[in-house]
Formats: sequence, C-alpha cells, structure tokens
Amino acid sequence: ALGAGLARVYITWNQGEADAGHYEWNAVDALLGQIEPDDEIWVTVVSASRWATQQPSDFLPASPPTDLARYGRFVAALVDHCAGRVQYWQCNNEFSNPGLWSGSADEYAALATRFADAVRTADPAAQIVLGGCGFDVLSSPKDSPQRAMFGTVLEQARNAFDLFAVHLYDDPSNIPGHIEDVRSMMRAHGYEKPVVVGEYGGPTLLGFPALEPVMQQIMMEAFAGQEPAVDSAGLAAQVETPDRKAMRALYARMPSLPPQLQMFMQNCPPELAAKRDRIACREIITRNLLALSCGVTRTICWDLGPEVPNYRDPFNLMGFLSDKLALLDFEDGVLGKRERAAASFRLLTDALHDATEVQRIESVAGVVAVAVERGDRGPLQVLWAEGDAFSGEDALARAVSWRWPGNSVQIVDAFGVPQIAELREGRLALALTVTPLLISAD
Repeated sequence: ALGAGLARVYITWNQGEADAGHYEWNAVDALLGQIEPDDEIWVTVVSASRWATQQPSDFLPASPPTDLARYGRFVAALVDHCAGRVQYWQCNNEFSNPGLWSGSADEYAALATRFADAVRTADPAAQIVLGGCGFDVLSSPKDSPQRAMFGTVLEQARNAFDLFAVHLYDDPSNIPGHIEDVRSMMRAHGYEKPVVVGEYGGPTLLGFPALEPVMQQIMMEAFAGQEPAVDSAGLAAQVETPDRKAMRALYARMPSLPPQLQMFMQNCPPELAAKRDRIACREIITRNLLALSCGVTRTICWDLGPEVPNYRDPFNLMGFLSDKLALLDFEDGVLGKRERAAASFRLLTDALHDATEVQRIESVAGVVAVAVERGDRGPLQVLWAEGDAFSGEDALARAVSWRWPGNSVQIVDAFGVPQIAELREGRLALALTVTPLLISAD
C-alpha cells in the first residue's frame, strides 16, 4: 500500500536450526506466505545460534560458527527452501560494528565466502549482498580500524558478493560523497561492484553533530561509578545498565536540552514533534533522489514499523535512536496506522513509477535539482534549497526562474500540498525552500 516493491527481513540461524540437523521453517514460511508475485525480498541471514557459534546468541551480535561446513549446509537448505522467491541474500549486517559482529575480519571473509558458495549452489539467479557499510566506517579516517576491516574483507571475499550495501543516516548532503567513498574502497582492490542502499532514515542524531558533546557528557556520567552494589548476603545486587541510566538522566534534563535533541524524545513538545515529522518527510524525498542520482538502483527505508505493538520504552537507547523512524504504527492490533512520513514515501513511489533514469542537473548555487526520466509519463524534476535540517524551513524562500520544457505544469511539495507557480515563455517562477518541490506535466 505504500508503493514499495522491496522488503528486507532478518532470519537467524537459531530460527531455522534450533537443534543440530533439525530444520524448522515456520518463520521462513510466514514470510513466503506474504510475498506477492512482483515483490522483491532481501533476507539478511544472521549467524546467531545457541549451540553452533563461538558466542551463543539468539540474535546479536552475530558470531563465527564453530563449524563452517555445518553453517554452509544450513544456508543452502534455507535458500533451497525459498525456491527462488528471494532475490537478495546477505551475510550478517555491519560486520565492522562490534555490537553486530563478534568475530574478526578474516572470520567474516571466510563466512561470507562459504555463504556465497551455498547461495549460488542453491539458487544461481540470486544476488548476494555484502554486510552493510555503516556510519562507523563512513565517518572514520582512511586509516581507521573499521576501514581496515572492510579492506581485509574486500580483498579476501572479492568473489563472495554481487552488491555492496551502504547505510545512510547522517546529513543527506553527504550521500553523494558516501557513495563515491565506498566505490573507491572497492577500486582500491581492483574492482567495483554495484552499490545499493541497505538502510536509510532520517532525521537521526548523526545528522546533528553539534549534539554529540551533550550526549557524550550524559553517557560519561552514566558510565561513571558503575561498581556493582553488594547486598547483605554478599551477592551482587542488580544495577541499572549504564545506557538506561543515561537515558533517565537525559529525560530528567529534557526542558533544558537543545530543541534539536528534544525532538527525538518521547512526549517532546508537540511543535518539536511536528518539526521532526516535517524533516522526515523532506528526507524521504532528498535521501532517495540523491542516492538514485548517484546510480543506486535499490534503497530500503528503515524501518516499516515497531515489532512489538503499543510498546514504547523511553529509556531504551536503541529505541531513542530509531523508534521515530518507523513509517507505520499499530492500531487496533494491526500494523496500518501511517505516520506522516509514510505519505511522503507513497508520494515518492508514485512519482518514481516507470522511472528509467535519475540524475542531478545543473542549477544555481544553493539549489539542488534532480531530473527523472519516466518514459511516456513525461519528465519529473525535483528541486529544493540547501539549508539546515532543523532551522532551514524558517528561512526566506528563494526566488528562482527555472526553465521548464513542457507547456503545462503540476507542482506538489514533499507533504503532498499542491503549489502554484507561474509558467511564462518556458520558465517557472519558483519560491524554493528546504522542502522539495516535485514538478511534472499535468
């Protein structure tokens, strides 16, 4: 209903083989039962097991298997069971992030190679995606441990993937640079493969680096003095985890925090919640078009909705970072309530239907312009003014005279609101702001 054609899901080794040699496909069949004929599915297989990995786990961090051959047999059985209905297979996620992968670069390269062999044997038509490249890599210097880890994998597992996945969560204006960065990482090893966006979303804290000192101070205070308390029996008493302690401290200071930070918090002032939602609507448009204009052909929005209905824990750090990115929420037990950004997502999927090419076009300084070729539907151009994500919408509109090839024009903004602009002698008189305008023929 949102107009998407691709969904990405996680399946763990533990779900498919909870006991050695006994395959159980309930979770997989629940997925396959929802797939329509034209859907594309991307499955990230997480090497998490209570019995078959070096570090036992139900989910994260993923761990190297104790027996690579056994792992390969599981992957082959999983792919074979899906019978060609899954187009993309991925071996774990963000292996440079220690919270998501507990092994070394060499171990991941060996795992990815065994994974690719198993997938290609079971389904030669499937495409294999390398574990995603996240902000920990993109924000780090050229000699960082995270980049060195990717370098090792790109060298040792060069034949173990077809697509390179990048994750885009910081300032949207960085997207072209990030995509060129990961391409250069591959070229440094003598090859280049297509890039896809395995995750994107915004706004996030990563897009507001000025907030980092505030968060660092609160986290440092929370982690200080964490010696476990001891009760009268000499047993260690339960101590609240440092991240939850930090979140409690954050919420206690909420009224004095910068508004850019408050907008990410549950029950923030309504005007800040509305501003965050408007930023999310704009970034659905800008993140996609900037990535697509760089030659990316697949993008995946994180995320669709909460996994647990009607549950919000303000003191959960991961929830604080990502809860508000969901496009949908539960209503009467059904995942169907659309958040405001979902309308912008649907607006963009409608606009990009039948698109064959997306490219940046030359514009005046401070203006981003993207052209979309759509065959018989006629051209689409999307324009917006550069500006600060939080305060940019308060700036004065910029008057621009824009050449338009058609005899008629229809303009709608990122919120779906129709806009009026005078078309005279092949030129449009536009008032541009940070809110993208989608311009097409009637």
